[in-house]
Amino acid sequence: MPLIFCLGLLFSLNLMAHVVSDKPVTVITSLDSAKAVGGVILSKDDSSNTAVTYLNQLQLSQLSSLNHLQGKCAGFETLSDDEVMQPGLLLQNLKVTDTKFKSLGLIRPTVLTWNEEYQKLADKADPVQLKETISWISSYPTRYNKAPSPNQHVDELKTKLESWLRDARWPYQIEIINHKSTKQNTLRLTITGKTKPTEVIVLGGHLDSINTGYSNTDKAPGADDNASGSANLIEAVKILKNANQPNRTLEFYWYAGEESGLLGSAEIAKEAKAKNKNVIAVMQLDMTLFPGSGEQVIGLVTDFTSPWLRELLTAMNNTYTKARFVPDECGYACSDHASWHRQGYHAVTPFEAITQTMNGNIHSAKDVIDSKSSFQHSNTFTQLAIVFALVLGNSDIKPPSIN
Repeated sequence: MPLIFCLGLLFSLNLMAHVVSDKPVTVITSLDSAKAVGGVILSKDDSSNTAVTYLNQLQLSQLSSLNHLQGKCAGFETLSDDEVMQPGLLLQNLKVTDTKFKSLGLIRPTVLTWNEEYQKLADKADPVQLKETISWISSYPTRYNKAPSPNQHVDELKTKLESWLRDARWPYQIEIINHKSTKQNTLRLTITGKTKPTEVIVLGGHLDSINTGYSNTDKAPGADDNASGSANLIEAVKILKNANQPNRTLEFYWYAGEESGLLGSAEIAKEAKAKNKNVIAVMQLDMTLFPGSGEQVIGLVTDFTSPWLRELLTAMNNTYTKARFVPDECGYACSDHASWHRQGYHAVTPFEAITQTMNGNIHSAKDVIDSKSSFQHSNTFTQLAIVFALVLGNSDIKPPSIN
């Protein structure tokens, strides 16, 4: 889409925008986007097209709208006060980390041994049940992290998880995680590993939604973005309840405040790195309901992700789910996997389509279940989550070191 048209649309959108705060913020985003909205660029790296930029709330609203038009869910990461002090060092560290991942070079194709029990569990994923769960999550008028009641849906999901998992076959813990950067909470389910509990597999999706009018109360049902990915994780957990206790620990996250700059996941990943947490792999599910590139055609994000884990996920798909993966780029911070990538963890994110053909109704009141929604398509992501948890949760597979 031509940039002039995008900016014209942004101007129209933001004449109506309800600015919720006058407090400026500092974010990491693409350099092109930072320039387009007129942000004060504190540091930049042309080679990776990234920038640390200082924005007022109107510019932040414009950035969110522009990133939406460019096929990014959030498209920026809001920085904490301590990170703002050294923007050049921050970008340098990000570039070093990303270069280390890229330096892994050509990863040889992975061949997995098919497991009948894993296949049976993946085949239990039910698109009808998935529709019910997405319908429930998207029934809230908004799940915006700055809404008057930002945690109602979080608390109610916690209650539902406690009910669903009452007869689970493994030890688990459900926790509410509070954040410094937002009043919204993240929900975490931990399934403790049997033989290697300190080795952790992470599966996540953001539970919040947004309407780029940036009002606290504008309707933001977020059926695709991201009731869909959140529901995939819920349905995966309900099926994994029937599996044996994994050898490694599994952590499922329903993140807070992704749409305002990866707020919840950034704090969680940063804390994991500070504690030297042994996170083996991270998968992010964000938008899975709109088959914009065709049924069972999945965009596999190649920038700011792990080549090793992309290859491993491709092998899982080839062995169990049989969808078609198409490589695609989405820029920095298009979803919560970027938080983990920045901290040096191997992360991957399969997407509903390539970004050019993704759902155009996200970040608006029109992001609802409609005739273009495909629960069969989205169901494949539930299956991928199940297989990801089983294969990595019960193996000795370890990522190559980037240190």
